[in-house]
Amino acid sequence: MIQHDHPQQFLQFVDKIGYDIGPDTAENLTMYAQKSFDFFPELAMFTASYLVKKTFTRQTTAPKFINRSICFFFKNMISDDDAGIGERSRLSPDDKPFIRVFPSTHTYTSLFKENSRVVIVAVLVQADYLKSFLGDDADQFQFLLDTPTDFLLEEVMTDDMISTLNSIARKEPPGLLPAYYYRLKAMELLFYLFQRLSKREKTVQQTFSEQDIVSIYKVRDQLVSCLAKPSSISELTRVAGMNALKMRTLFKQVFGQGIYDYYQHVRMQEAARLLRIPNHSVAEVGSQLGYENLSHFSRVFEKHIGQKPKKFSTSAR
Repeated sequence: MIQHDHPQQFLQFVDKIGYDIGPDTAENLTMYAQKSFDFFPELAMFTASYLVKKTFTRQTTAPKFINRSICFFFKNMISDDDAGIGERSRLSPDDKPFIRVFPSTHTYTSLFKENSRVVIVAVLVQADYLKSFLGDDADQFQFLLDTPTDFLLEEVMTDDMISTLNSIARKEPPGLLPAYYYRLKAMELLFYLFQRLSKREKTVQQTFSEQDIVSIYKVRDQLVSCLAKPSSISELTRVAGMNALKMRTLFKQVFGQGIYDYYQHVRMQEAARLLRIPNHSVAEVGSQLGYENLSHFSRVFEKHIGQKPKKFSTSAR
């Protein structure tokens, strides 16, 4: 294992694996912390926390040192204090954590927004190497491991993932066997993610263009812009600029859930966030999220979160 902690070494490393971070990109970012680890040719991993000083876009390129690799991208999974970012770069409430999975050969345009505070961990794994770890379970993930079809998946983070991400990004490496430690942590992280992916319904993976992905994320943004009332399908198709069948198919392919199921999931995650705040009653939270019937809100919350809202509120504070 080679570990890179110096900013210049880090920039050289991410350029080496295909992230094309050149002088212009570096000038537009204030880096607060960064670590990278290469286990070539099977695996590479890097972590970074930074502030975007000026809005810009960047086109990704295929990795140069890991053939047939998959990128697992974890964003904003830890607090700024844990990441060593500093007071001036507090993550905003809109910077919600997410996970994206895509083939490293997939090219896309990344948007960096001015004053965004970002914390990331990225793991790039050779498909055959990952397949050997999955063993007999690899069959259910053939669309990730065996086909050249372009794909993009987005998942939510579990507590187990967040704990492992903290161990990778925040903690100092152990005094003994650091290479062994970080390789195991990377695979531990992927284990928890594949547990989530295994719960998805099997669907035929459709090919898509970059514009399709832009459109599907516009649909997602519209859907969650008002959690008190779901957008109509006709409104969402207008936003997407595609017919309802294609929109539903691509949405489920990317997010692993149908449109309404995803809406309810995000709605209950927001309910859980509000219930952690002191002086927010169950009735107030239910009303804020559009529920006129408190019993109905309680049933839906328990289905998604696993506890009744009153009990959750008491234990979470």
